[in-house]
Amino acid sequence: MCSTAVFYGEALARYGFGGSHPLGQDRIHAFWSRFQDAKLDTSDQVAIQEPALADEQTILGFHEKEYVEFVKKASVHGNVMLDRGDTPAFKGVFEASCYVVGSTLAAVDQVMAGKDKQGRVVQHAFNPIGGLHHARRDTAGGFCVFNDIGVAIYVLRKKYQIGRIAYIDIDAHHGDGVFYEFESDPLLFIGDIHESGEYLYPGTGSVYETGSGKAEGTKLNIPLEPGSTDQDFMAAFDRVEKFIDAARPEFIILQCGADGLAGDPITHLQYTAQAHRYTADSLHRLAHKHCNGRIIALGGGGYNRKNIGEAWVQVVESFVAGTLQ
Repeated sequence: MCSTAVFYGEALARYGFGGSHPLGQDRIHAFWSRFQDAKLDTSDQVAIQEPALADEQTILGFHEKEYVEFVKKASVHGNVMLDRGDTPAFKGVFEASCYVVGSTLAAVDQVMAGKDKQGRVVQHAFNPIGGLHHARRDTAGGFCVFNDIGVAIYVLRKKYQIGRIAYIDIDAHHGDGVFYEFESDPLLFIGDIHESGEYLYPGTGSVYETGSGKAEGTKLNIPLEPGSTDQDFMAAFDRVEKFIDAARPEFIILQCGADGLAGDPITHLQYTAQAHRYTADSLHRLAHKHCNGRIIALGGGGYNRKNIGEAWVQVVESFVAGTLQ
């Protein structure tokens, strides 16, 4: 019997930028190595899944057609920028991005169905290369080409008629591509803990941004100072837990970027992997309380390879351990 689907394969490894770019194609292998060390690849509670390809029409549920066409053209030869300087195109970037989105959507489909294509039980799922939370409807941003989270929210609403969705983001960078595209959505509840935008890209996510119009009060931003530790994170996350519990979501999406851990080359927070375990344990409990266990986790950022493996394995282990209790 299985409980947690984990997506892994070379098609997901293709999403990465060359040279000295911090988001390289080796990130998924760093996770997989630690995943194997933990013997999760042989656990009967884990179902390993092949990457899935999203179709263009579904991506257009969130992204604008002109932008999708721009990415397709850039994908032929690469060597252009998809935004103002962080996200270069590479040959095949369109297909690679479609695999990231498709794997996140397959995670949604399996969790909603309660099983995978082989009939194995699936309550939770993890896509390590998902969580591309900076892409906006009409542009790339912050190493993110297509926003798999935004597309997943669209699919949950259109295909499954899910109204109340909770999106929790613990990446060191504020999830601006999700926050601002759904700022006025009163049924998307966002809890985002990040390094203060005063010091870090994208410079957004003020505590005073709580949603607009009818969505006022449905968004919770908690910026932390550089050097913040597990203790600071857990105090902040306790606020997020109460916020999400009160929201009574029907589905939970966790973006569990590992770039808040000490030693990340482009951020200044000082967490350990226990921050991820604390988060996953809490949200796993809330998923079973409110959503029939329906939760997916997406890897997001993280540029220290050791940290990636440690943090993301904690998330998967939490999902498995919680199921066994």
